[in-house]
Amino acid sequence: MSDEYGGNFVSLTDEDGNEIELEHLDTIEYNGAVYMAFFPAEEADEEGQPPEEDEEAGLIILKVVEIDGEEQLATLDDEEELEAVYQQFMEALFAEEEE
Repeated sequence: MSDEYGGNFVSLTDEDGNEIELEHLDTIEYNGAVYMAFFPAEEADEEGQPPEEDEEAGLIILKVVEIDGEEQLATLDDEEELEAVYQQFMEALFAEEEE
């Protein structure tokens, strides 16, 4: 992971070699594993205007896995695991809003 954008922004390279900029929202531990939630980073156009809303750009949840002794982020292929972790992030988000 690279945090060249500072703060809560990271730049990741997917398995196809494409760079993706994400804004880190939260990290949780659930069932002994660590998960991180991100939103795609929005870049302004040449005139400084925010991009149009993209229906596909939503919450991205990645699992921290260890590969060859190095921590990496992996997608969740199990729909049940993804839904359970998504619910945990939503509960944490709403708990923060209530405080």
